[in-house]
Amino acid sequence: MTQSLLVIALLIAASAFFSMAEISLAAARRLRLRQMADEGDPRADLVLRIQEQPGDYFTVVQVGQNAVAILGGIVGEGALSPHFSSFFSVWMSDASANTAGFIASFLIITSLFILFADLFPKRLGMAEPERLAVRLARPMAWFMALLRPLVWFYSRGADALFRLLGLSSLRDDRITSDDILAMMEAGARAGVLAAREQQVITNVFELDTRTVSSAMSPRDRVAFFLRDEPDSVIRLRIAAEPFSTYPVCEGDIDHVVGYVDAKDLFQRVLNNQPISLADDSLVRKVLIVPDKLTLSEVLEQFRQVHEDFAVIVNEYSLVVGVVTLNDVMSTVMGDLVGGPSDEEQIVKRDENSWLIDGVTPVSDVVRVLDLDELPHAGEYETLAGFLMVMLRRVPRRTDSVSWSGFKFEVLDVDSYRIDQVMVSRLPSPDSTAAPQSVG
Repeated sequence: MTQSLLVIALLIAASAFFSMAEISLAAARRLRLRQMADEGDPRADLVLRIQEQPGDYFTVVQVGQNAVAILGGIVGEGALSPHFSSFFSVWMSDASANTAGFIASFLIITSLFILFADLFPKRLGMAEPERLAVRLARPMAWFMALLRPLVWFYSRGADALFRLLGLSSLRDDRITSDDILAMMEAGARAGVLAAREQQVITNVFELDTRTVSSAMSPRDRVAFFLRDEPDSVIRLRIAAEPFSTYPVCEGDIDHVVGYVDAKDLFQRVLNNQPISLADDSLVRKVLIVPDKLTLSEVLEQFRQVHEDFAVIVNEYSLVVGVVTLNDVMSTVMGDLVGGPSDEEQIVKRDENSWLIDGVTPVSDVVRVLDLDELPHAGEYETLAGFLMVMLRRVPRRTDSVSWSGFKFEVLDVDSYRIDQVMVSRLPSPDSTAAPQSVG
């Protein structure tokens, strides 16, 4: 009896070894293993090589686990069944006692294997996969060498099945942006990453999906000079609308010929020199970009031409706005560098209402309201565009749209431009959009 129990304990330990080896290799993160290898741990390199071709490794695991399970059943039944049968024979017939003894022996042996050879080692392997993987890699390598004929036979059989089904047996370790964002979200929940830092990383990945229109200064807010304007008009406009860069146009804003840097203008003012935009040395060549470019594409164009200012045109070659490098970086940094302009775009009045500028990017509105997305998301870039799409016309003052528990009400319209929108949380969430026109 004692000898059989010792054998069962050894079989459970062997099965636990194979269980930990299996789950730790599968759960081990390649980034962490690479870091351990760079720190000088050769075992991490071995685990990385095994992960690239894990077929032989898992073959050894399955051979070991199945062999141990069969031996455990044989030894356990022979060791415990007679004792249980003798115990039950006090109350039962011999046949019934033998059956009850077999069932009791089976349940106990199975329970011991499930608890100590499967559940506990696998949970341990999931908790510390890299540490266990590097410790078990060399013993598993010895088993692979020892069982080479069996490993070759079963591995080749598994490979043939994969080829027959047209499947790949190689592990796909490519890291996508979704993987990184999921890791950042998990880090934020765990407290390792600050929520604002997570938002910055999310904004970086959004550069490939957000168009330049979401970060630009719209046409009606662009301060520009006409090339033939006199010195006095230029000085007055600089004082009234102080910006770092001004487009220079011929006749109107849709005929941009270049731009002038405010530093050059201030230098002339300080030196009491006249300002004339007819001077080609003062007007610089301007970068013109289409309004369908993404923010990442605009950044690339800034890098190629060594500029930080661009004029945005639509498909009809009409100017729709301007964008600077600072505008793009503000989109990335978000609240970390939020200034007065950010505060003006979204103002939280109380827990259930916000005052939002009509040109606010939809991504910012969705983030502030904690929504997944707004309907018809691909058809607009701003809150004003959302209202136009939902109402199917140019909104008027007091028009409203209800969506997903929020009411979007137009408060102020200036020459068909939506200046302010009041967003209020409804008492009971609405699951569908309900455009309304009031007044």
